[in-house]
Amino acid sequence: MSQTQHGLGGRLPLLKPDALSPAQKNTYDTIDTTMVPWAEKSGFQAKNEDGTLIGPFNGILLSPAITDAFLALQAAEQEHTTLTARVRQIVILTVGAVWQCDYERYAHEAVARKAGLPDEAIRSLSKGIPAGGLAFEEELAQQFTRQVTVERQVEDNLYVRTEAIFGAQGIVDLLYLAGCYDTISSLLNTFRVPAPAR
Repeated sequence: MSQTQHGLGGRLPLLKPDALSPAQKNTYDTIDTTMVPWAEKSGFQAKNEDGTLIGPFNGILLSPAITDAFLALQAAEQEHTTLTARVRQIVILTVGAVWQCDYERYAHEAVARKAGLPDEAIRSLSKGIPAGGLAFEEELAQQFTRQVTVERQVEDNLYVRTEAIFGAQGIVDLLYLAGCYDTISSLLNTFRVPAPAR
């Protein structure tokens, strides 16, 4: 394993596919057939040429049973959410900015471009500052996500405005999505997983 590849694991070594337990190999195969092609299509790296996974995908192999359930939650969120693709990326980048999570911002800047967000807005979202060029509901999603992620509370006026646009179900969908990426960002930051060189 090269020094560069080990560096992409942060505090963790990159797990070789041929050294995985059977449960880890099943989880690896799920990631390799779902998340890796999605990452490639979106324009960010999730796997090295030697087959090792990077980003959160390496670390989550360490707990395959919980990871399988978490991946199922993420798939259900994406399939059943009431949120638009653009709003989803605004939420994810907002969480990544709060955590100052390099890999998360690297990956979802690429996904946000595919979702049609303007580059200037993406840069602002990644820095955690109000983004211009967004629709009203998109600005609201950023405000709501930032407040709940930073302050762990949502003040009444913001709640009322958010419910008026997204409804109670939409708020639940915002919270599930933000929670998923709180988990991913905490994992990435704990293991100090870097973004690949751009």
